[in-house]
Amino acid sequence: MKNLLDILRWSEEYFKKYSFSKPRLEAEKVISHVLSIDRILLYAEYDRPLIDDERVRIKKYILQMIKKKIGFDQLLKEESAESTEIKVENNEMIKGLDSNKIKKNNRKEFLELLTKSIVYFERKITGSEKKEIREMLVEIGKNKRPLQYVLGFEEFYGYKFYVDESVLIPRSETELLVEKCIELMEDIEEPKILDIGSGSGVISISLGKKLSKSVVLGVDISEKALAVAKKNKVENDATNVKFIKSDVMKSVEYKKFNLIVSNPPYIPDYEYEVLEEKVLRYEPKLALTAPNNGLYFYEEITKEAPNHLVKNGYLAFEIGYNQGEAVKKIMEKNDFLNITVYYDYAEHERMVIGKFNR
Repeated sequence: MKNLLDILRWSEEYFKKYSFSKPRLEAEKVISHVLSIDRILLYAEYDRPLIDDERVRIKKYILQMIKKKIGFDQLLKEESAESTEIKVENNEMIKGLDSNKIKKNNRKEFLELLTKSIVYFERKITGSEKKEIREMLVEIGKNKRPLQYVLGFEEFYGYKFYVDESVLIPRSETELLVEKCIELMEDIEEPKILDIGSGSGVISISLGKKLSKSVVLGVDISEKALAVAKKNKVENDATNVKFIKSDVMKSVEYKKFNLIVSNPPYIPDYEYEVLEEKVLRYEPKLALTAPNNGLYFYEEITKEAPNHLVKNGYLAFEIGYNQGEAVKKIMEKNDFLNITVYYDYAEHERMVIGKFNR
């Protein structure tokens, strides 16, 4: 979706899919709000390109509306009411942001998550809360520790997930993979789903929650990651989701999955060294890098997947920005058909999905 008209059409279709009575109007309201322009001017600026942040904000509003089953006007009212309930001493906090080197472009996200994490009442914050805020500022600003690890949570697909340094921080791009998997499975009455390299469990649990009659198995080789995933399963009441330890599919006995999904480690070693400092220092390398130019796990999973899929079952991967053609060839070599490379909002290659019908 490169321009305003593209995302307007996409948003309208998405609202239609979830039976909103006025999908075009809701799409216009969301987009005009995010872009800060009048609705009528959307069509005068139809070819305007959108930046990544605008696309992400539009998508987040749409997901909130779908989850809550409310229109955009009602969503804004709820947001306004919530904001008046939380009174934080902003001037003092901004000084803290300055002194602890929190970059200006990160401040809005920081304040939103911080106040959401600590202050839930219409009152002044206590001395102990101020101390906690100062400690967080030091961790994030001076020690470069990711905000999500400091707070101990990240939101993904409308759900709240516990995270620590034993798992990757969930990225919003992965929500696109979840959306596509839901589309593939929503017409199957009781889909069986396998999530390989489940990490914190965000894919498994999101699919389990959205596909209430599904049975989802998440596997990971890391005991620590499995502990996080199991905690998130309980916190999100995902009773149809199970997590076990397995090196790819070695410990998976079931052979009739409708869908195998994976967001495996895919960063080549030579690219790992140039990642952001906070990623290098805090996120687990085991969950990020893979041999063979980042393609190792795509090869291993694709070779084994036919032994665990029903006829016409799907294999869905998240991929790196330049791996689409390589992963597609791996899947073709293993008899997958109808293979499609999908792009994210930034027009980067993001997913490869194919069907196995032998």
